[in-house]
Amino acid sequence: MRRVLPYPLMTAALLLMWLLLNGFSPGHLLLGAILALVTSQMVSALQPAKPRIRRWSQIPLLIGRVFIDIFHSNVAVAGLVLGHRRNEAKAAFVAIPLQLRDKTGLAVLACIITATPGTAWIEYRSGEDLLMIHVLDVDAEESYAAVIKHYESFLLEIFE
Repeated sequence: MRRVLPYPLMTAALLLMWLLLNGFSPGHLLLGAILALVTSQMVSALQPAKPRIRRWSQIPLLIGRVFIDIFHSNVAVAGLVLGHRRNEAKAAFVAIPLQLRDKTGLAVLACIITATPGTAWIEYRSGEDLLMIHVLDVDAEESYAAVIKHYESFLLEIFE
């Protein structure tokens, strides 16, 4: 069964997403199932490492924190763009040392940082364990480092 359906959760998620985007009909169910199975087979050829989650209870807390921070960032960026502070914005690159080494945890951190308005993941130097991000409006570099470290503490508990 593993050969036919190597990643059952991913296959089900792809099928569900297909149906949510295109609406339910027998034809879309069949097409979505075929696409999900083919995609699952193609991903299995890449042989990605399966993440090992150690503390499931931390995931909802991380998601809640991310949603709150994204809301605050949206308000701050909107205020910056629509307000009178356009010329006062100070964009900068911020270097943050990381302890997180799990590839899945780093990928999740990249998604969080990139999804947050006003920030972008620029580079990760694995040899130095150093993350470089770009921030649209820097008040204090230490505050951004503290936020990233807070996410990192969640991800360390979840993945390592």
